[in-house]
Amino acid sequence: EILDCVEIVEKNARIVKNYGIWLRYSSRSGTHNMYREYRDLKLTGAVTQLYNEMAGRHRTRPRSIQIIRTAALEAKDLKRVNGMLFAKRNV
Repeated sequence: EILDCVEIVEKNARIVKNYGIWLRYSSRSGTHNMYREYRDLKLTGAVTQLYNEMAGRHRTRPRSIQIIRTAALEAKDLKRVNGMLFAKRNV
């Protein structure tokens, strides 16, 4: 049941931020929980990257994906190596 639908507007959309997304998706073999990290200017851009990556890697359609939680992450909170490479000050 959808209770409310509101577009999220970023305060400062000129700074690249790290986002963590917790999700659940259904596949042919069952339901899977997953955590992903993305770098983008806006949370909506990170969610778009999520949908594109899930379609490419896991052949999952957007209707099969349930986003459980999203968060803006600091550099110290990153868990994935790929995101840590870009979190350094000299990059």
